[in-house]
Amino acid sequence: MMYIENIFICIAVPMLLSLLFIPGEARKYTFFVTTGMGMCMLSAYVNSFFMNYYGADAVQAAIEITPVCEEVMKLFPLLFYILIFEPKKEEIPRTAIALAVGFATFENICYLTENGAADFEILVVRGFASGALHILCGILMGFGITYIFRRRTLAITGMVGLLGACSVFHAIYNLLVSAEGNWRAFGYLFPTVMILGLFAGRKSIIKLKEEKNSFT
Repeated sequence: MMYIENIFICIAVPMLLSLLFIPGEARKYTFFVTTGMGMCMLSAYVNSFFMNYYGADAVQAAIEITPVCEEVMKLFPLLFYILIFEPKKEEIPRTAIALAVGFATFENICYLTENGAADFEILVVRGFASGALHILCGILMGFGITYIFRRRTLAITGMVGLLGACSVFHAIYNLLVSAEGNWRAFGYLFPTVMILGLFAGRKSIIKLKEEKNSFT
């Protein structure tokens, strides 16, 4: 039996103690990474509850239950931070990504604890596929919320849309990796390719804006 609470305590306590001596943005990042780990632990309980409630098997839960539960759990602390502390818009994506990093890291640690670290191929998949998926959803949620919160009329519908989009991406990934052959390979590559595409697109947009400003 794996006691995820014990794993969380072993990882979170040193990180939380370090906050006493870490200044500025590094403190925020460390805190939200730890918070993301806590949300991952809580989402395990929520997933288990709904799996038992609906009598779903592992594959059915991974496609229909887990994506929604995990994305909602990651969204809660981000919304709390935005509504209570009213951060600057450039801080929102960093916070969403930090939460996603913590979530993905704790999920991978629990997987290693349960299954061991002998199979290097599986570990690479966990990092570049499952881990990258949470980062992808964090990027989409962070930058998406930054956009819609500048337009208050889109706040509620935009939030629902972002949550739905992240849940769909998550479900598509789980569906692909539960298949066989080329579909599974495509699923493993899907999150990392999407992140690289978003990074390249963002860099291109920034470059175009800089060139436009240089001519004005």
